[in-house]
Amino acid sequence: MSSSPPGPAAPVAARLRGVASSPVREILALTEKPGVLSFAGGLPAPELFDQAGIAAAFAAALEPGSAERSLQYSTTEGDPELRRRVADRLSLRGLPTGPEDLLITSGSQQALTLIATVFLEPGDRILVEDPSYLAALQAFQLAGAVPIPVPCDEDGIDPAAVERLVAEHRPKLLYVVPTFHNPTGRTLSEARRVELAAVLERTGLWAIEDDPYGELRYAGEPSTPLAAIPGAAERTLALSTLSKVAAPGLRIGWVRCPAALRTPLTIAKQAADLHSSTVDQAATALWLAHVDLDAHLDRLREVYGERRDAMLELLPETLPEGSTFNRPEGGMFVWARLPEGMDATALLPRAIERQVAYVPGAPFYATTPDPRTLRLSFTTHSPAEIRTGLGRLRGALADA
Repeated sequence: MSSSPPGPAAPVAARLRGVASSPVREILALTEKPGVLSFAGGLPAPELFDQAGIAAAFAAALEPGSAERSLQYSTTEGDPELRRRVADRLSLRGLPTGPEDLLITSGSQQALTLIATVFLEPGDRILVEDPSYLAALQAFQLAGAVPIPVPCDEDGIDPAAVERLVAEHRPKLLYVVPTFHNPTGRTLSEARRVELAAVLERTGLWAIEDDPYGELRYAGEPSTPLAAIPGAAERTLALSTLSKVAAPGLRIGWVRCPAALRTPLTIAKQAADLHSSTVDQAATALWLAHVDLDAHLDRLREVYGERRDAMLELLPETLPEGSTFNRPEGGMFVWARLPEGMDATALLPRAIERQVAYVPGAPFYATTPDPRTLRLSFTTHSPAEIRTGLGRLRGALADA
């Protein structure tokens, strides 16, 4: 423990006062001790990283003749070869994209921050799903914006509610995670995607489509990107990342943006970090050039699908009578609701005492939380570990 006396109070900007620390990060810190089985973080399974392929890509990026470029300053927009390969992949998935449409970012979280910088003034309204991705709420609140929750159900966000709230609040943006949503795992139906695109066209509202999980589908048919639907295409910024399918440590994300926003977003990124890591971008481009990405994704889907199925099979005997949970077709999360009168936040310390963890749902709500909700991630543990962890959770909840 430090014996130094406390220093003077730091003159922290007012914009930080309403932005809370991420409880997910705090829970992850609590669960680092040995023996804890954590269903808290949305973490890819490290044993599925293509360590050999990524190592070879970095070695190639640092060979003589390549290192001079890989270790130098670069353009703000990003490595041209990486942009080309990402654009090709997006086009194959039904979102026609050229390299010039993309800005490479340091993870898709930076893309959210840049968009907030470009669009939002203090006091502006932004529509978000209820509940919504926690780190997005942080980014919008840091910009001084006011998140307005939009009602959702099993089929995702309600387009009619979006239109009503646009008229009521005159928001600057709509933020959605339409495919394998974080935290709920739900997917916006195809019919609602078309309806939502029509609402964007009628109201002139701009949208952020965040899609970090779209390639992790274990059942059902691929979803149409919102940014590919007429009416939405002209006013949707599409974000994604390689964090969930390659490795989060690479910090490679991107934003696909309409032409009118390329210069403002580039200027915002120049002010943030000049450009994302040149060597990471070069190595990632080389990895994409040599990996059989479809085979790699098939492996991820096989393993994660088995883990999802194991969790879904065991949850009925884990959760108290009267609980509900969904059955996501992909992604990383199952969303559960405990019976009336139970509080997932209050129960978390009891779970951690039994060496198991989850994320309470309350922090994901922009305004009024549902204290009974919780998020469970299934990706980082084997079916046997999931059985053990859910057994511990059953004991913790039974003691309530």
